[in-house]
Amino acid sequence: MKSLSKLFLLVLGIGICFSCSEISDEVGDNQLKSGELGASKSDDSKMVTVPFVVDYVGTYLYGPFGIPTDKCNINVFVDGVGTGTHVGQSMVHFDFCVTPYFTPEGQLDHGDYGDAYAYIVAANGDTLFVTVSGTVFPGRLEDHPDYVVSYWRDPFEIIGGTGRFEDASGGGMTNDYNSSEDTNSHHHWEGTITMKKGKR
Repeated sequence: MKSLSKLFLLVLGIGICFSCSEISDEVGDNQLKSGELGASKSDDSKMVTVPFVVDYVGTYLYGPFGIPTDKCNINVFVDGVGTGTHVGQSMVHFDFCVTPYFTPEGQLDHGDYGDAYAYIVAANGDTLFVTVSGTVFPGRLEDHPDYVVSYWRDPFEIIGGTGRFEDASGGGMTNDYNSSEDTNSHHHWEGTITMKKGKR
């Protein structure tokens, strides 16, 4: 009779273990479905705003005075390379129009630029679209190095992109110049970018 009682208790104990295991699995599945146990999963729909800083050295594809095109009388094209937060080692492309204004003596007073088509291609191939317009001034400001011959400091805006930059937004200020030491344009931008969390 003792062995029969022991056998009964053993079968009862095994049955309880299996039923607890099934309840535990059910609870776990329900928690995963509701996201309670999914803390390690990133929420790609949440947008975060983070600093955005880039530095590029650009090459004028047709010289700094551009060329006439169907788009405008002076169309400037620039390709640049450099680095930035969230874009890594990357390249930038600018395609914009310039309208020059001269003094009565025929000297260049300033040039307004706009109608820009610009984008940054990140290290992984994703593209970030930006727009910028403003004014180029000859000369330099007091905080510029001696070799600066013209400069522009204007707002830029982030207007979306592909891959991790889909639905991205943001903006900031440019701090750009041309130099007497080379034929390149030099670009330093600081601002913020709002992008999907976990996509940085």
